[in-house]
Amino acid sequence: MSFPISAALLDAIVLSVVSREGTYGYKITQDIRKVCDVSDSTLYPVLRRLLKAGALETYDQAVDGRMRRYYKITPIGRMQLMQYLSDWADYRDKIESVFFGGSSK
Repeated sequence: MSFPISAALLDAIVLSVVSREGTYGYKITQDIRKVCDVSDSTLYPVLRRLLKAGALETYDQAVDGRMRRYYKITPIGRMQLMQYLSDWADYRDKIESVFFGGSSK
């Protein structure tokens, strides 16, 4: 069974992947596919949205004689990621409380 991925969760996952190092679109897709099914046609609009919001920036680098576009997290993106991580922890705790018993926070 697979759970749907919301736009906010996908934004958080992308920011998390990019926060480790500057990376390019195909590599981002491969890293995200380790945890959920995402296509290039889904990922690139997310990257554009995060760029427009100022959470990411791009730079180009030559690789094997071709230019490759890399994505890098910005300070705004880091703040947004920290908020997503906090929200995720709260959400996870509430879900686990329902799944495994105990009181909800």
